[in-house]
Amino acid sequence: MTKKKLLPSGLPRIESLEMRGIVKRFPGVLASDHVNFHMKAGEIHALLGENGAGKSTLMKILYGLYQPDEGEILLNGQPININSPTDSISYGIGMIHQHFMLVDNLTVVENVALGLKSSREPRLDLDKVAARILELTDKYGLDVDPKSTVSDLAVGQQQRVEIIKALYRGAALLVLDEPTAVLTPQEVDDLFVIFKQMAQDGHALVFISHKLHEIIALTDRVSVLRDGKIVGTRPTAGATKRDLANMMVGREVSLERERPPVKVGRVRLKVENVTAIGSQGTPVLKNVSFEICGGEILGVAGVSGNGQRQLAETIAGLWPVAEGKIYIDVDGKDATNLPPSKMIDAGLSYIPEERMHDGAIKDFSVEENMILQDHIRPPFSKGIFLNFKAIAQHAKRLIKNFNVKTPSKDTLIKNLSGGNIQKVIMARELDRHPRVLIASQPTRGVDIGATEYIHGQLLKQRAGISDKAISEAEEIREHIRQQRPAGVATMLISEDLDEVRAMSDRIMVLFDGEIMGIVNNDETTVEELGLMMAGERRPD
Repeated sequence: MTKKKLLPSGLPRIESLEMRGIVKRFPGVLASDHVNFHMKAGEIHALLGENGAGKSTLMKILYGLYQPDEGEILLNGQPININSPTDSISYGIGMIHQHFMLVDNLTVVENVALGLKSSREPRLDLDKVAARILELTDKYGLDVDPKSTVSDLAVGQQQRVEIIKALYRGAALLVLDEPTAVLTPQEVDDLFVIFKQMAQDGHALVFISHKLHEIIALTDRVSVLRDGKIVGTRPTAGATKRDLANMMVGREVSLERERPPVKVGRVRLKVENVTAIGSQGTPVLKNVSFEICGGEILGVAGVSGNGQRQLAETIAGLWPVAEGKIYIDVDGKDATNLPPSKMIDAGLSYIPEERMHDGAIKDFSVEENMILQDHIRPPFSKGIFLNFKAIAQHAKRLIKNFNVKTPSKDTLIKNLSGGNIQKVIMARELDRHPRVLIASQPTRGVDIGATEYIHGQLLKQRAGISDKAISEAEEIREHIRQQRPAGVATMLISEDLDEVRAMSDRIMVLFDGEIMGIVNNDETTVEELGLMMAGERRPD
């Protein structure tokens, strides 16, 4: 009789897992097209692909959330049936979701014990659970107190609680869905140490991420999905970000964002000692002050939930200012607490964080979404009547200029991909020729190709180029040489520090609603930004 191999944690070891010929169809979509995917013990395997490539579908099949139409799953060479997450967990397969599945007002030990049977029901085994948690935290350096309430933990510590939950339930293979999305650089480094230790101990890890440098730094092999098919699996060693991006998209992709020097104009946005109050009566912004000039991109960095959204909405007129002032063009009038329509009149455009909640109406067509907020203005209206000819011409022009991939202008926007929905919103906002642009998470959830395009549009606005399809940096330089007026003052809010560093002239870091520092992009480091993101104020 062969002795079952165990992990150092005492859990059964998964030697190999194979998904063979997996097919999954949805109405009108072949999400998984005869996919073959193979994992082995002690390996960190990256799953890479654009949005809609089929990554989530494949992993939801592995975790029992979807059932495949064709194909089979083999565990250690033996076929298995996974009909639910309960089945998946029973086979030693766990999944850590991008959005944490924790109950904030419970302790760590209560969260881990939640849903598990107790050996002495109706009483709970919290003492035994706590002891096991301490074993796991000691083994993998997870550094979490079982008695702490989840709401009191930092985001990075909450991520560790999710790992503890999976390990406690017997996960020998762990699917990690965008696990670094809300972490500081230092927290990411700590997490990678934990993942490497887990792999060294025999766990198998599937790592899903859009951050190519993380995949190269962490993983052993990478499988790339495109249009529901695996287009290649290769060792990560020796791969470059360009190699992986080209595999994802199927063409040459520019990963570098060149920011040629531009003419910087006068101050276009001034925020002066602004405080805003949240729904619980506590400040969500605390005495925030900064300026942005025309032709400048100010990047706003910070871990999710530190006031970025409230800052954008306060400037856009969607969140009340309790104290302080906001000016659009300093020699203009005070714009504090103006309604959104008046902020638009003052020269502000806003690309919101939640595009389908705040930026578009899902059951409206592309054409209709392109005139939101402007439908009452000429040339789109004549008195109380809409000018349908002008609206149609406007939509066709923006679809062409902003390269929106849509069957027609009459297609419902909910039927477009995330990247094309974002292009529709960007087209509408930029076509107003704003003096100030607030771009909040403009590339969240969009693929590399759409990200490349969106970044190009923001850089053209910075240079003062609009209403013309220009993509090459040399054309931007020619525009600058002609001494045209300074471009838009842009505030770029992103939780992706790489995006902030690639696009910004200056970077402002928010922590708990306060500014920890504003630095010139070319004069700072990832380490310095990471410390500010963790709450360490930069010396003046």
